[in-house]
Amino acid sequence: MKSRLVASAAISALVLLGATGCTFISPQSTKIEYSASDGVNISDSDGPLDVRNAFIVATEDGSVGNFVGAVVNPTLDKATLTITVAGLEPIEVPVAAGKTVSFGTADEEPLRIDDLDTKPGATVEIHFQSGDGAGTKADVPVLDGTLPYYADLVPSEQEEPTPEPLPTDTAAPAPAE
Repeated sequence: MKSRLVASAAISALVLLGATGCTFISPQSTKIEYSASDGVNISDSDGPLDVRNAFIVATEDGSVGNFVGAVVNPTLDKATLTITVAGLEPIEVPVAAGKTVSFGTADEEPLRIDDLDTKPGATVEIHFQSGDGAGTKADVPVLDGTLPYYADLVPSEQEEPTPEPLPTDTAAPAPAE
C-alpha cells in the first residue's frame, strides 16, 4: 500500500513538472515587444523623442502619401523630430515639453509626403532623428484607404492650395448721409 502511495506521488510530480517545465526553457511571450497596430514604434535611443504607430497612407499608385503617427516628448524641454525619406526634403516636427503630437487625428492633419514612389503594401525606409543623436532608421508600412478608418487619410493627387487669408479691415464703415 505504501509503495502505491509513493508511486502515485512520484507520477503526480512528474506530470506536474512536465506540464509546467516548458516555461523554464521558452521565452515568455508577454515580454516580447511588438507594435500592436498597423504602424511601427520607433525609439530613438540617442534622442529624446519617440514615435508611436507610424505608417503612411498612400494613393493607389504610391506617388503621394500621408504620414500618420504620434510623436511623444517625455522630457522637460522642447524638441524637434526630423523625418527623412531618402531623396526627399526632411520634415521637421517641433514637439513641446511633455506633449504628444498625433498626426492624422481630428486635431492634427497628417504630414503630406510628395514624390513618395512607394505603393501600398510595401514599406519605405524612413530616418527619424531628434536631439544630438544620429537617429534611427525604420521600415514604415505603406497602407491604402481600403479600410474605412483609413479612407479619409488618403491624400488627394494634387496638393491642395493654401486658402487666401480673409481681409482684416478693422475700419468702421462711414456713416450714411
